[in-house]
Amino acid sequence: MLKAADTLDPVRQRFLQACAGQPSDCTPVWFMRQAGRYMAEYRKLRKSHPILEICKTPRLAAEVTRQPIDALDVDAAIIFADLLLPVEPMGLGLQFVAGEGPKISRPVRKAEHVGRVATTRTAELGYVAESIRLARRLLDDRVPLIGFVGAPFTLASYMIEGGASRNYAATKQLMWGDPGAWADLMGRIVEVLAEYGASQVAAGASAMQVFDSWVGALAPADYRRLVLPHSQALIQRLRSCGVPVIHFGTGNAGFLEDFHRAGGDVLGVDWRVDLGPAWARVGHSTPVQGNLDPIALLAPLDQLRRSIKSVLDAAGGRSGHVFNLGHGIIPQTPVENVRAAVQIVREHTAGQSACAPR
Repeated sequence: MLKAADTLDPVRQRFLQACAGQPSDCTPVWFMRQAGRYMAEYRKLRKSHPILEICKTPRLAAEVTRQPIDALDVDAAIIFADLLLPVEPMGLGLQFVAGEGPKISRPVRKAEHVGRVATTRTAELGYVAESIRLARRLLDDRVPLIGFVGAPFTLASYMIEGGASRNYAATKQLMWGDPGAWADLMGRIVEVLAEYGASQVAAGASAMQVFDSWVGALAPADYRRLVLPHSQALIQRLRSCGVPVIHFGTGNAGFLEDFHRAGGDVLGVDWRVDLGPAWARVGHSTPVQGNLDPIALLAPLDQLRRSIKSVLDAAGGRSGHVFNLGHGIIPQTPVENVRAAVQIVREHTAGQSACAPR
């Protein structure tokens, strides 16, 4: 799994080594949503460029991807894109409304809507692959670059609800009320996401992350019966591309073992579960990623240090731990605290002199 990083300096490989369960000089660290509104450079760019314009302009997306690497000294970059970009070539329409977030103009609510969901236009997302190619050049192989896709359930929930939701009522109504239409929709989503993810790897992504951000809305039995097979199908196809796959979900502590069964080389866990017991539940042979509470980055530095040390102590110094948050950085986070968190991880996990600030 390290072939995508064979041009990297050994210190730069620590993220991919951890994804493979191999020892590294210290615990690698990166952050979900590490490029975003908490950074002044990004806020400046957003004053003149809407988010979709940044996503669809490779020059801008690559620059935003690079910003946290320059500012934070993290061990991996993640391409700047949006989880919902695939809904456009699927024919549903997408816009971002100020103060409300993403809105899908043609939501999928019944079987006849599912039949209109396109699976043959994925090439229209080629701007993301171009962003990856350009970001790789801008990063100059300083760190691996992570690509990503949404998980089938999370993408389906947006497509059905028309945006974010508190209770996912429309999603569950379709899932329970018309299992055939649900399976058809999930199959179409898998087809698009698998092709989209493969294009990211072909463009130079060294790893892929699958985000199941809303999977915690499900009962365990519903996850096992109606979602797991589709997540499993997607992850199998992504893994066939030859790079590590991180499978991340939130609110899934009640069915963590089932979530793990869906596959992935690395299990990403949120902050609502203790890392030590969670790792034991799925077996220490599986690398894990996580799981600091994102709000801990707003705490005084002495408390931040204690919170980080608690996560690292739970990991027990085992190979195969990627330090991250249990979800993304929130906009009001002080950038100096994020930078400090990177150095705290390094201080506490340095096994060799090579683990020093770069």
